[in-house]
Amino acid sequence: MTVTPTAAPAARVVHLTKTYGTGQALVRALDDVTLDLHARQFTAVMGPSGSGKSTLMHCCAALDTGDSGSVFIGDADLTTLKDKALTRLRRDEVGFVFQSFNLVPTLTAKENILLPLSIAGRKPDPEWYDTVIATVGLGDRLDHKPSELSGGQQQRVAVARALVSRPRIVFADEPTGNLDSRSGAEVLDLLRSAVDQHGQTVVMVTHDPVAASYTDRVVFLADGKVVDELTHPTREQVLETMARMSDPGAVGPVHR
Repeated sequence: MTVTPTAAPAARVVHLTKTYGTGQALVRALDDVTLDLHARQFTAVMGPSGSGKSTLMHCCAALDTGDSGSVFIGDADLTTLKDKALTRLRRDEVGFVFQSFNLVPTLTAKENILLPLSIAGRKPDPEWYDTVIATVGLGDRLDHKPSELSGGQQQRVAVARALVSRPRIVFADEPTGNLDSRSGAEVLDLLRSAVDQHGQTVVMVTHDPVAASYTDRVVFLADGKVVDELTHPTREQVLETMARMSDPGAVGPVHR
């Protein structure tokens, strides 16, 4: 199921530029990028190493700042917010799933899932919490610590932690990168169902064409610029576009 964007973007960047280093060592990680990330959609961001995809995600998630341009989560312009307001926005509006799970080893699965709410002094919405636990399929593992869980189960805990506060948008940075193909497929199915069944917005950085084929839209970056886009992507279309991007003689997009 693909949700057609009808509402305002969940996040967007406008003329965003980000550089690292100076002089001859200057790297332009993002080069005047303008992009809408549609609400209630599953979007993949792909590109070669050094293309700027992780930098784009970190700027969108308020984990990094650009040199110029604007970043919006909903109507909030991140570039105008002070530290306290940014911290509140990251806590309330953004969920994040890391490649390396980032679970606290001394806490149970349930405690890890509820940790962001606990830090914020908030109690979970009981009905939504039950929905999240049912969606991730961890009802019988909530008292287990990360060391007692498989990699796939740990990542499902991380996804539940990202969803439990009902954020406006969830960012997932190579969420299947440390998983075998079966566990990876389970996590991708979970993210897909979060969009389809619960109206969540998910943006995922990935290098995997199979992972990208689970999404509604793939945005391709190269040298800090958006260079192509696919909707309703298949694995074959993603592979074809990536091959075209790696061909210096190729010009123009393949699919739209």
